[in-house]
Amino acid sequence: MKKHFRYIPAFHFHWLTRYYDPMMRWLFPESGIKAGLIAQARLQPGQVVLDAGCGTGTLTLLIKQTEPGAAVYGLDMDFRALSIAQEKIGKAGENITLQLGSAACLPYPDKSFDRIFASLMLHHLTRQDKQLMLGEAFRVLKPGGELHVADFGAPHDAVMWLISWIVRWFEEIHDHVLGLLPVFMADAGFDPVQEMVRYRTFAGPIALYRAKKPAGNDSAVRIREKSQGCLQRG
Repeated sequence: MKKHFRYIPAFHFHWLTRYYDPMMRWLFPESGIKAGLIAQARLQPGQVVLDAGCGTGTLTLLIKQTEPGAAVYGLDMDFRALSIAQEKIGKAGENITLQLGSAACLPYPDKSFDRIFASLMLHHLTRQDKQLMLGEAFRVLKPGGELHVADFGAPHDAVMWLISWIVRWFEEIHDHVLGLLPVFMADAGFDPVQEMVRYRTFAGPIALYRAKKPAGNDSAVRIREKSQGCLQRG
């Protein structure tokens, strides 16, 4: 039986998807977060890049415009958001491949990508699907490839604690508040996992992470172990 993955749409409700882009610009220092996430990835011509949970495609388009020589893919399971992304990409005249699908069961072969981005996406997933997504990201990354994540992090002061504990009633951010996201990355096989920078926002603290897939033989073993997981769940 095919598994139906649960996710929370942009701003919790499908009818709010059309307002996602302007609200993001108001709630977060969006341009700085996305630029910082791309800069830490050190993109190169010829690399194959996936924006997992690409939503309305703002980051996906910026990735392609930053490194035109990269092959860029975007994936999301919300067809409404993908429609907006397709419209943006069409207007910009860029060649980007978009696909409808779940980040918790990536429809790509092992060792397909040099870089994977997940920007403000993981907090839309349940704990189980967060862990599945990270395992899938590990599987489809090439040895030595990197996962770059922007998402809610553990608050480090009273104001951010208060905001985070309010927001957690609307999103699946409880694990993020507890600082478990880097733990989940390490459990998936990534090493090292680094927090690169942290932002204070109206919605709570946002952290940028860089997680590397080891390039040695241990990485190949983990790929073999994990590559059947999505097929078995399907």
